[in-house]
Amino acid sequence: MAEVWFVELANGIGRFFLNPLVYWAILLVIVAGYKRIKKERKRFGLKVFDMFAEWRHTWLISVIFGLLLSIVTIGAGIVFSVEAIILLASVTILLSLSLRFTLLSPSYTIGITFLLIFMAPFVLAYQSALDPGLFESANFTGFSLLLAILLSAEAFLLKRPSRDDTFPDLESGHRGLMIGVHHLKKMTLIPFFILIPTGSITSMAPFWPYFSVNGETYSLMLIPFVVGFDHIVRSELPEKAAARLAKSIHILSLFVLFLAIGSLYIGWLSLAAVVIAIIGREFVSYRHRMADRKMTPFFHRHERGIRVLAVIPGSPADRLGISAGEVISTVNGRKINDMDAFYNALQEGGAFFKLGIIGDNSEVRFVQSALYEADHHELGVITISKPYRDIESLTT
Repeated sequence: MAEVWFVELANGIGRFFLNPLVYWAILLVIVAGYKRIKKERKRFGLKVFDMFAEWRHTWLISVIFGLLLSIVTIGAGIVFSVEAIILLASVTILLSLSLRFTLLSPSYTIGITFLLIFMAPFVLAYQSALDPGLFESANFTGFSLLLAILLSAEAFLLKRPSRDDTFPDLESGHRGLMIGVHHLKKMTLIPFFILIPTGSITSMAPFWPYFSVNGETYSLMLIPFVVGFDHIVRSELPEKAAARLAKSIHILSLFVLFLAIGSLYIGWLSLAAVVIAIIGREFVSYRHRMADRKMTPFFHRHERGIRVLAVIPGSPADRLGISAGEVISTVNGRKINDMDAFYNALQEGGAFFKLGIIGDNSEVRFVQSALYEADHHELGVITISKPYRDIESLTT
């Protein structure tokens, strides 16, 4: 028995690399990174983050939830048809063509796949190209359980980014002045094992598999699942908005989980779980957008200095612990209010510099360091007051 499982485990890992979604996810993050870097150069005159920054700090959550899902699907004996997995991958690819990572929420990818499978018998009955019974034995409860767990994974991913791990941008405010915004934007790939019909694995207990599709023998398949999100934050620090969004999605995932468990006894509750997941996820995004637009922009010109919009990773500002949202009030003892004054005061200091930083608690702290020849001439600080020749294009 153990030898059979090891063989199927190896085969399941091999099937992972046959799934086009793996390579599509890599291509997607490259294209998204390229477009972001192009925008950063246009907005700020330089690259702020590297090509694969959308994947940074996501792999721990990916591995943890991949293991959790594998334990649930294999332990409970949740079987999915190969056709359903192919449809899920196809829906994910189609939704990602817009490069809107928010559409990669499990609410949309799994939810739309569920609804397509649910409606398939009614649609396929009126055509002859495909087998009308292609999805007639679909595992709806299994899909709703996956949706609940993966929604929780999305919430954990949303909660992790720090203020220096989000992506800065500029846009025109209500009065025509430029304001800074941040994108809470991440994408990751969660690999987990599922059971598919036909193979060398046979039932190992009377109740197993609990959620079966036609067949009495089973194989393992390691499948990739892509999770993503993209929310714009204007009115507060990104990490605060991320925590609030994550809490809302956690609550939504619990509602979906309760309904998914209830579908073990009342089948139509799986449909209710999916509908609530789609509507609930859209409501969470809508409520965030409306609240964010009504509040005063956070990243705007500051009367006591220059507000830091972002810090370039690995730059002197990063090494000194300067964070987005803080205000640089003095450079070498001189008060500053724009980047020209910042640059001039920095150059006058010679080989050393000292900065006065107003933190989140409105108290001033001082940091100092040597200024090396290879260092960025503005220490890697990105602000909304930085003039750049293409900035006027933002308002056109």
